[in-house]
Parts: sequence; structure tokens; C-alpha cells
Amino acid sequence: MAVIAGMDFFTVEILTWRGLITYYVLFLIQLETRRVMLAGVTRHPTEEWMEQVGRNLTDSESDTLGHQRFLLHDRDAKFCSGFRSILLNSGLQPLTLPARSPNLNAFAERWVRSVKQGCLSKLILFSEACLKKVLADYLAHYHAERNHQGKRNLLLFPVPADAGPRGSPVVRKQRLGGLLKYYTRAA
Repeated sequence: MAVIAGMDFFTVEILTWRGLITYYVLFLIQLETRRVMLAGVTRHPTEEWMEQVGRNLTDSESDTLGHQRFLLHDRDAKFCSGFRSILLNSGLQPLTLPARSPNLNAFAERWVRSVKQGCLSKLILFSEACLKKVLADYLAHYHAERNHQGKRNLLLFPVPADAGPRGSPVVRKQRLGGLLKYYTRAA
């Protein structure tokens, strides 16, 4: 699992003066560590946009995919041949999953459910910038403040300076105006 990442899209509705607008969020999840990275947010995931995302992901300076060798994704037409060829040229093998098989990319599907149920379904978003801020806050919460049952109920990437000494009182902290709450020892 150390060399496999999953990739998928999900949609979010943004309320504007003209009505609801659908935004597409593209993300990756490293299967071993469960680290989630946002690859992009757009209203129109065109072939050119996907090719640019592919170049950004495989850029040697960004090291987004690190030591990943395989990238799981579904048969969505958005994963165009140009995007796949950019991944192949960088040494990353894109693996297209069979039709109607969401369980084969289960970690990605579960993250979509988590972000939608735990955060996005409880908010009314008014702009792309607001969506990006909410997703960034949720990712920080997901990685450092939320226990994960699949990882023995531990935090994925705890922040060591955040916890006080053992015996100090427990305090509640929050993100997104109290929507996301977590508990830590007072410093």
C-alpha cells in the first residue's frame, strides 16, 4: 500500500447570485498513510486543466506523489489520455478501475463521505475561495485532530507541540466556527 494512491472527483454546490454552481474537487489519498491532498478545484475540468494537474502532480520540485508508483482512478472521462500520458512519462502507472466498482477505491470514497457528512453538508458556501478555505481547514482537522478507526483510533499526523503534559486539564478546541471540535491537553 506504500506505493499506491487513489484519486477521485467529488462535486460541491456553491450558492451565488445566479443560483447554484457546481464545483469539481479533485483529490488524492495515499493509501498507506491516508494523507489527503487537494489537486485542484474548478468549475470546468477540461482536458487542458487535467493535463496541467498532471504536470503539477508529477513536478519533481513539488514531490506531491513522493514514492507512489500506482494511481487508482475510476473510468470518468475527465481522466483523459493526455493526463494519463503525463503520469506514464513520469514513471507513475495510472490504474483505471473497472466500471461500477467503487469498493476498489474505498479509501477515496470514504474520504468523500467524511468531508461531505462532517463538513460540507452543514455549510452554505458562497465562493470558490470559501470552498478552498473550508477544505483546507477540514484537511488540517482530518490529518492532525481527528482519530481514525482504520489506524487503531490514532491521529494520522499529530502536532507534538499542541499537547500539554499528561495531567494538565483537557480543553476543547474548534475549527470552522465550532463545526469541527477536538480535544487536547492544555499547554
